[in-house]
Amino acid sequence: MHARSRVMMAAACIMAPFTLLFLLAAPHSVTSASVGSVALLLYLGTLALTRRATSLTTPATLLCLGMSVAFIAGAFSLDGTTYASTHAVHMMLAALSVYLLGPRRGLFITLLLILGLGILRPLHHVEVSRGGVSPPDPFYWPMHLFASFALLGAWALSSFNGTERDEAQERLERTLDELRDNEGKLSSVFESTDDMLSSIDLQGRLLTANPALREMYRKRYGQELVLGQPLPIPMTPENIRLWEQRIVQAFSGQRMRFEEEYEAGAGHYVLDIRLSPIRGAGGRITGVTIVSRDITARKEAESRMGEMHRTLMDVSRQAGMAEIATGVLHNVGNTLNSINVSTGVLADTLRKSHVAGLARATSLMREHTTELGTFLTTDPQGQKLPAYLFALSQQLQEERDAMSQEVRALSQSVEHIKSIIGMQQKHARVAGSQEQLSIPQLIDEALRLHAISFERLGIAIERDYAQLAPILVDRHKLLQILVNLLSNARHALLESEQRDKRLTIRVQPSPEGKNLLIQVADNGQGIAPEHLPRMFTLGFTTKKTGHGFGLHMSALTATEMKGRLTCTSPGPGQGATFTLELPMKGP
Repeated sequence: MHARSRVMMAAACIMAPFTLLFLLAAPHSVTSASVGSVALLLYLGTLALTRRATSLTTPATLLCLGMSVAFIAGAFSLDGTTYASTHAVHMMLAALSVYLLGPRRGLFITLLLILGLGILRPLHHVEVSRGGVSPPDPFYWPMHLFASFALLGAWALSSFNGTERDEAQERLERTLDELRDNEGKLSSVFESTDDMLSSIDLQGRLLTANPALREMYRKRYGQELVLGQPLPIPMTPENIRLWEQRIVQAFSGQRMRFEEEYEAGAGHYVLDIRLSPIRGAGGRITGVTIVSRDITARKEAESRMGEMHRTLMDVSRQAGMAEIATGVLHNVGNTLNSINVSTGVLADTLRKSHVAGLARATSLMREHTTELGTFLTTDPQGQKLPAYLFALSQQLQEERDAMSQEVRALSQSVEHIKSIIGMQQKHARVAGSQEQLSIPQLIDEALRLHAISFERLGIAIERDYAQLAPILVDRHKLLQILVNLLSNARHALLESEQRDKRLTIRVQPSPEGKNLLIQVADNGQGIAPEHLPRMFTLGFTTKKTGHGFGLHMSALTATEMKGRLTCTSPGPGQGATFTLELPMKGP
């Protein structure tokens, strides 16, 4: 609109002086003076209305009408032989009317020119020719008709050009609106984000800096950022060289992300920094965007979490060792009961022994040493002595066999205690060492720690071990998981009302053959569906006296071993299956 207004004002300012000059200096008739005066008034009206009008339609119409009337009147005043309709100014007026008024109103001005210049002016010339002034030129009418078609062509070309220009302008304005909208959104993000955003040019000068970055500099370094100056980052010479290398890489088109610590006063902070090249026209790099995020709090939280994790692992190992020690003490206690029974039997056997009868028999034989033959054949006591000795020898043989059996039982119990203590000592080593182990053998060792408990509770143990080669694992960690799973299965079976309590242990490869599956399944009290997702959550337990620690740490330990621990259950009263999945090949 502003461009059209300026064109219209320029045209009116040009035409008004020329018209005024025509009226003052050139000889003319009353008709031409009247037409010139009307045109001058139209030009002046155009200038007056353009300064106050909100729409250009009225002043543009006045201007085009004034110019059309002036051109037509001027054509009538020319010599009759002149082809006034073919003048280039008329073509320009047709194009100008389309530019100022649009195709429809411009067509009206064009038709007015055709009517005045292409029809009325030739007709007037013909009438004058009939008056005997001069005969008409044979090309006179064809030239005017050609000029009329040229005026229509000028209007058509101007209309097409104007339409395309208007559409292009509309698209441009729409694009600019979208650009401004996107720019506003980007500016809103740029201004409101907590991340520190900045950009530098190829010379390292600061182009932009958002409020977060400015606030950080004021708070930590006590200075203001100045656009157009290098980004001031307090660094050591080593860091300066490193940053120069990074900037050069960013200018070459590489994106980078890294973490870096900085000192500020008595403390330090950690930033997560990303460098991204800025590409201009043709993909040419014009600068680098620097996005920084303060992750000091996150790093401190990660450090505390890591320390907590190490503490939990220590507690887990202690809990695992306590679990193993509890099993050891329980089995040792049961074995000591057997030893007490055996020692009691030995004590009763020795107390009731018939060794005293043998002493009395030998005493009688000593008393009759000189007449032993006569004593054994004639004396009533001596005659009974051989039979007594025979019966006594049989009783002593029975006593010896009974005591030998009890001594063997004692020896076996002592060996059992030694075996239990030996296993506990073998598994009480510091965790972390890897060794090739036979998994079924380790499971049997874990079962022996609970063997007496399973026997007393009447729990049947079923083993389903596939033939597998030893794998590289941490003995302590794996035994800790197994002892915990067996203890949980025993508790689930103890709380169950099942009569045929059964514990099934399976060892088999995974379907794809890359991992080892250890399954501990029981037909105990089972797990409710709503509890399954929380089984390995710290603090969650279904036991009345549980602490919700064992399964959580077992799951963490399985993850540390590059495996995983899962649980399935059909529902309450239908048992549960815990599956430990470990890689066949260790690290």
